[in-house]
Amino acid sequence: MDRFEAMRAFARVVETGSFTRAALTLQVSRTTVTQLVQQLEAHLRLRLLNRTTRRVSVTADGAAYYPRIARLLAELEEVEGGLGDAAIQPRGRLRVDVPGPYARLRLVPALPDFQARYPEIQLDIGVSDREVDVIADNVDCVIRGGTPADPALVARPLGALPIDFHASPGYVQRFGVPADPRALEGPDHHMVGFLSPRSGRARVFTAQCGDERIEVQGRYTIGFDDGNAYLAAALAGLGVVALPSYMAEPHVTRGELLPVLQEWQLPSMPMHVMFPPNRHMSQRLRVFIDWVVEVLG
Repeated sequence: MDRFEAMRAFARVVETGSFTRAALTLQVSRTTVTQLVQQLEAHLRLRLLNRTTRRVSVTADGAAYYPRIARLLAELEEVEGGLGDAAIQPRGRLRVDVPGPYARLRLVPALPDFQARYPEIQLDIGVSDREVDVIADNVDCVIRGGTPADPALVARPLGALPIDFHASPGYVQRFGVPADPRALEGPDHHMVGFLSPRSGRARVFTAQCGDERIEVQGRYTIGFDDGNAYLAAALAGLGVVALPSYMAEPHVTRGELLPVLQEWQLPSMPMHVMFPPNRHMSQRLRVFIDWVVEVLG
């Protein structure tokens, strides 16, 4: 048994969810992939995959085994890719996870520059606001807002995003402009809730005007754990929102959103690119992180 080929076959089945799709990406027969996985299971004396006629699922042992060999295979690919011309031009696959609005409005518009610099790097970008386990989910790095929650990850800062209160013209026409943040807690106004993907609770904002500080959760009847849906709710007039300026500005320019409570300041949101500590970091991950810090920081 070629152990590395067997590991690669198993990893590709996990990633594609299918022996057939794994065979297509590896450019071998389905029978070959099946035999390699069976040989690997026999060698380990473990069942890594559950197979039925309709679907393939990963066992608990397979789920524990996959992230370890995925890192090993990535390092092997890096070693092989580091020979010859690839020592100068990074190549290979990177898995990145980015919040939806940040991907749409900040990262994606800048990607042509990255593609021009590093044409041999394949980026697989997950777009979500959920909490990602970079090891279990086999993600190379994540971009997230707020204070880094996982002390096991290295966090490089990407600057801080100003945040302000906004509402749609339709909302202001129906409910008026709140006099101060306390009005958002009363019966005459309400906010759109932004729910923490980690806790499920609505985020609390601290507004400051001079020496006065007010904690604002706001009365809400609808909340979202996704930034794009949160913005769409503001545009639909569902309530007052606290938006990063890069999300709000295009809609303010078009008259679709209005700044409110402008004399009250909200703390800026720090952004970070986060990744596992690894003294053998791949060249492709290193150049991506450096590029993100340079272009988006």
